[in-house]
Amino acid sequence: MAGHSKWANIRARKGAQDAKRGKLFTKLIREITVAVKQGGGPDPAYNPSLRSAMDKAFSNNMKRDTIDNTIKKASGAFDGVHYDEVRYEGYAPGGVAVLVDCLTDNRNRTVGEVRHAFTKAGGNLGTDGSVAYLFQKVGILSFAAGQNEERLMEAAIEAGADDVVMHSDGSLEVLTSPENFLPVKQSLIDAGMAPSTAEITMRAETHVELDAQDAEKMIRLQEHLEDLDDVQNVYSNAEISEEILDGIS
Repeated sequence: MAGHSKWANIRARKGAQDAKRGKLFTKLIREITVAVKQGGGPDPAYNPSLRSAMDKAFSNNMKRDTIDNTIKKASGAFDGVHYDEVRYEGYAPGGVAVLVDCLTDNRNRTVGEVRHAFTKAGGNLGTDGSVAYLFQKVGILSFAAGQNEERLMEAAIEAGADDVVMHSDGSLEVLTSPENFLPVKQSLIDAGMAPSTAEITMRAETHVELDAQDAEKMIRLQEHLEDLDDVQNVYSNAEISEEILDGIS
């Protein structure tokens, strides 16, 4: 979508800032813990959720010792704390659909914080199912501009990918089903084409183009939500032009 890569870069810079103050690491540790306890045990070879969480932690420069200690701790008693996976749905200004995935040990606290973030940005929290149908769960492997599109497409499709998308800035995305994500990723790495980022995410099937005013509110809402300790991921179908993003950034 227009502005996708630039907005992703803005969020990546913010993610780096989060990592410096420990917030991102806290969220990653929580995600690894839940993957161990609810996803099938401490062996990533038999627990795709854990392997995905570990890959995300490695890509954000978390040390192997920290990851291993988190897995060991999660395999035993975790101080009696139980995290629930909760998804909230809502609308941002301009009619943008938003999904918010959380891991929480206190649903009342989390829903209050999420609702406050929506209200403060001029949006509103919706009911279950109100916007989820607009998104599809997919694996996305991203490649910087300069990658050989034909070679990447041939290798990706042969490995079981669904599609390869080129963006206006020359960057590429390989799309897969969640089930084929790890095999496709490993196949491309083995072929010498390691992605710059790789994740299983919720991808919007339709988009809402925002003007400058609503775009600024949307970015503010996303940042506020991502600053909440219980929030793991925020997805939206916002489309923001390069020109508007340049003005905001």
